[in-house]
Amino acid sequence: MKKSEVLFGILRIPLDALAVMAALLLSYRLREASVDLIPRVQLLDPATTLPSIDVYFHSFALPGMVLFVLIAGLLHMYSLRSTRSAWNEVGSIIVASALWIVVVIGWYFLVRKQLFYSRVLLLHATFFIAFFVLTSRAAVVLLQRSFLRAGVGVRHVVSLGMQPIAQGARDTLLRDIRYKYLGHLPDFASLTALSSDHKLDLVVQTDPNPESNETITLIEYCRSQHIGYAFLPPVFADVPHQLAVERLGLFPMMRFQPTPLDGWGRVWKRAFDMAVSGMLLAVLSPLFLLIAIVIIVDSGWPIVFVSWRVGEKAGCRIPVLKFRSMVQDAEQQKEKLLADNRRNDGPLFKIPNDPRITRIGHILRRFDLDELPQLLNVFVGQMSLVGPRPHLPAEVDLYSPQQRRVFAVKPGITGLAQISGRSNLRFEEEVRLDIQYIEEWSLFLDLWILWRTFFVVWMRESR
Repeated sequence: MKKSEVLFGILRIPLDALAVMAALLLSYRLREASVDLIPRVQLLDPATTLPSIDVYFHSFALPGMVLFVLIAGLLHMYSLRSTRSAWNEVGSIIVASALWIVVVIGWYFLVRKQLFYSRVLLLHATFFIAFFVLTSRAAVVLLQRSFLRAGVGVRHVVSLGMQPIAQGARDTLLRDIRYKYLGHLPDFASLTALSSDHKLDLVVQTDPNPESNETITLIEYCRSQHIGYAFLPPVFADVPHQLAVERLGLFPMMRFQPTPLDGWGRVWKRAFDMAVSGMLLAVLSPLFLLIAIVIIVDSGWPIVFVSWRVGEKAGCRIPVLKFRSMVQDAEQQKEKLLADNRRNDGPLFKIPNDPRITRIGHILRRFDLDELPQLLNVFVGQMSLVGPRPHLPAEVDLYSPQQRRVFAVKPGITGLAQISGRSNLRFEEEVRLDIQYIEEWSLFLDLWILWRTFFVVWMRESR
């Protein structure tokens, strides 16, 4: 392990402690002052039950600081070699802050048998703890990145084996500032020659064979030279996500899970879809009525167009609902317009200035209002708020086996591909983004995509 990794890992402990202490002292001063934020309006009653600052420091602030550090340690927030994403780091800080206030309240109610002298102070303290700890850790990350860019703490890595390293792994090693990739070596002899000139930190074997002498010799050499050893299983080269190391008796086993949308992940996503779609259907019902009236006035019946698309698992057809934005015989006219299709990179159909779109249809499509009836599809469980784009059966018949991986989850009203370029994306890139979403799903990712969708629609990006 690099000395800089140890240094920055240990540095998080005193910085967290200082951040918590600053948050607790600031909360005390704010409650003590009871400042009027609005002239002549007293938002809080004057603080009359607070102890002196000395008593507060020794009886609450100091133990509170130690408590948070202990909770953070139990949550593995002081790992010297952290590979967690920024979202996971933020989530851990929020969870640690929430656990902190729960433990404090439990202590005062269950052990001390009396209410803490200021509930407002506790709320302030919890907010400031999360904010200050997050700020201090962001500063540590920025400082560590500046050291890495200067070459301090960078890990020197080589890959070795008769098979070349997977392209995705190679691109990651070249892109990540924590690593300096020195290239691929064909055999052990090349490694010994290179290690005499460079201080290596990690050797990645691309074709390990536990029964081969070369693999055993390589592992022993790495042990004796204090070089890290790792291997990339070829069968998992293109599925780096959702790999879990488990044990089959005494033997380690790597298990691939296609998506975290299994078990509780699927339950949480469905509950989120039902709650949000139900709320939006109730709130937007007047808008639904207004759009229906405008469509009737503009081009008559029907109001809603039903497009049969492929649902989850590619084994069912679902009726995707849309406000009608085209003329009644749009499907019949499609055959005549195939020559103008600008999507020649895949099975999708798209033409510029489609003559089938009605006057009101241009407005509906411009703001994605034609998609609103799909909230009904979401509410009944045929679709999700976020997911891969639903496609026509005729289009799906042209999919390759790998592209059919997008049917592992329900199609969505919006998705990672839709906010990353909409219809301007090449079909292969759209499928890649959909698969990335399936493999990396989280509720935070869904919230981010929904938030990003709002800006994509209102920034007048082309459909």
